[in-house]
Amino acid sequence: MAVAPPDPGRSRLGSAAAALPRSATGRATLAGVVVSVLLILAIVLGSRLLRDFDSALLPYAVATVFLAFGVAYRYTVWVSAPGAKRLFKQGWRSLFSKENFRRTPTALPKMIATYLGFQKFLGARSHARWAAHQLIFWGCILAALITFPLTWGWFTFTSSTGAGPGYEMRLWGVKILGFDSLNFIGWLMFHGLDVAAVLVIPGASYFLWRRMKDRGAVTGQRFGYDLVPLIALIVISVTGLLLTFSSIFLHGGGYEFLAVLHMVAVVFTLIYIPFGKFFHIIQRPAAVGMQLFKYTGRQEDEVFTCRRCGEPIDTAPYVENLRGTMRDLRLDFDEWAEYCPRCKRVLRGSAYLSHVKKGFK
Repeated sequence: MAVAPPDPGRSRLGSAAAALPRSATGRATLAGVVVSVLLILAIVLGSRLLRDFDSALLPYAVATVFLAFGVAYRYTVWVSAPGAKRLFKQGWRSLFSKENFRRTPTALPKMIATYLGFQKFLGARSHARWAAHQLIFWGCILAALITFPLTWGWFTFTSSTGAGPGYEMRLWGVKILGFDSLNFIGWLMFHGLDVAAVLVIPGASYFLWRRMKDRGAVTGQRFGYDLVPLIALIVISVTGLLLTFSSIFLHGGGYEFLAVLHMVAVVFTLIYIPFGKFFHIIQRPAAVGMQLFKYTGRQEDEVFTCRRCGEPIDTAPYVENLRGTMRDLRLDFDEWAEYCPRCKRVLRGSAYLSHVKKGFK
């Protein structure tokens, strides 16, 4: 039995794809505005009515507001698509299901650790890629945990003498801990961003080198989408380290120029996140819900097998979810979901070959 592949020229598919942005734009804009306003309120209140807000960090704070709008806008558009909407709903149902928690209480923590934290699925592709991805991931997490609260005025470091070495770290004006800037803990407190930069540089450099050398990566890559994020990470990390180098070894020589360059790189990257490859950072947590939906389905349902070769595909609920998505898109080949990826490629090739043969007759 041959199954016809999707026809990219079908008018119904084109009209459905064109209708999605128009229907989602209003909700996405509203979501972006609401999230941005909430962030501004959080900055004002968290900095104790701007008493703890550092005006020198204003460009960073403004960039985070644009970041919040862009993330909320694109995320809303993304989950408005039929496929993403279905998986999003199923993921949340699985997450809050009492039955799933009773049957597999360790499933969610395990997936957060392995899929979101250590990303073990990348190890199957390449150990080097997994290691580089981990360096970038944990470096960016560390940098975000330090930069955002400081930028918003939530974290402050104060000294009773004005020059140390004793400092107090305060969150929303409340003392969290005291430390000596001359010991190891104090060094980590003031050089956490340098540690993050040291993690990010080798990871980003590896992927940049790979995209310059690997034929498969070179063939499909786009400069603005694939290379700019890596270059931005390296520029941010290098200029950040140079700021520390200037203050320690050059007595502040060139510090102002490096500070402006670093600020421009950070602001550009924050604004770029919702509209480029960095957006998968925001999408990844939602994928945990999808994995939980598939995992819990395997515990209670039989695995659906391919109609052509009999190889297992996925759970019956997951296949039915894919069928529903194709029906939502008004695609009249929802039985396509009943074939494994290999058989889909074979059937698609056979259909195209038959079409070409008919053209020569």
